[in-house]
Amino acid sequence: MPPADTLRDIWAHHAWADAEHWRAFEAFPAALEDAALFERLHHLHLTQSAFVWAISDRRREFVFSKSGDFTPDALKDFAIGNHQTLALAATLDESEMERRIVIPWFTDPPLQVSVCEGLTQVAMHSHYHRGQNATRLRELGGDPPGSDFITWIWKGRPAASW
Repeated sequence: MPPADTLRDIWAHHAWADAEHWRAFEAFPAALEDAALFERLHHLHLTQSAFVWAISDRRREFVFSKSGDFTPDALKDFAIGNHQTLALAATLDESEMERRIVIPWFTDPPLQVSVCEGLTQVAMHSHYHRGQNATRLRELGGDPPGSDFITWIWKGRPAASW
């Protein structure tokens, strides 16, 4: 398990990077009108939501939404809500971070991971798709932001600015 400070940095960077990308997409409206980019953006935030559910809210059934269920503003609000919940999860104590959770969409064989592993997966998964969306934004004529972890450190570890 990564040290608590490293995990907090990963989560703070993750929220900042998502917010930077959202600002770039909003500054170039063709981005949010592009079906491939919007679909991937929805997938990224849906996955965040699925892990929020797996970690914290198993009392209700998880609903797999579709990108067509969202306007750009609604998807951004969905993303912000996920990040608010995930920021709280990153403050859990060590025993809670080691708690095992079932990831029900992996069935053969079943998968259990620690909360820490789940949080790390979400950050890495999001980073992967942000890279794809940055490439697509550039293809559309937009200017993707620099959002690498090292860039975040260089800029003084800024908070997300949605």
